[in-house]
Amino acid sequence: MNGQTNGQTNDQTNNALLVRGKAAPRGRFPHVRRAGDFVFVSGTSSRRPDGSFAGASADAMGTTTLDIREQTRAVIENIRDLLAAAGGDLTDVVNVSSYLVNMNDFGGYNEVYGEYFDENGPARTTVAVHQLPHPHLLIEISCIAHIPQRSAV
Repeated sequence: MNGQTNGQTNDQTNNALLVRGKAAPRGRFPHVRRAGDFVFVSGTSSRRPDGSFAGASADAMGTTTLDIREQTRAVIENIRDLLAAAGGDLTDVVNVSSYLVNMNDFGGYNEVYGEYFDENGPARTTVAVHQLPHPHLLIEISCIAHIPQRSAV
């Protein structure tokens, strides 16, 4: 790819996709990569295109408050948008890998996750990690979706 991140680009040689209106990846990887009928969504956070984070706020004294529920909701909504750009939606997700900085946040994360997926939803793994790429991040999620390619007419 040409490093372009402000527009939707689809490199047919490697089936990589950067999605317009989403935060640019902080590294050399796409938001989404297609391999046949499978779509792999790179680790996604609550980071907004302007570099701020959903679920992270500071008061007048500079005290930062982080909200796992708000971050989880923002991550899943970001994933929904990325899947839409690849021609799918959350019902196409077959596997989810979630990374929490603190397992004490599992309850809030799981509560919001349940708003989007039920017990018949995707297979899921949730692990605790030492840290994520920014201190305001409590969660990152990557997933795999099955989105059959449309035949050319």
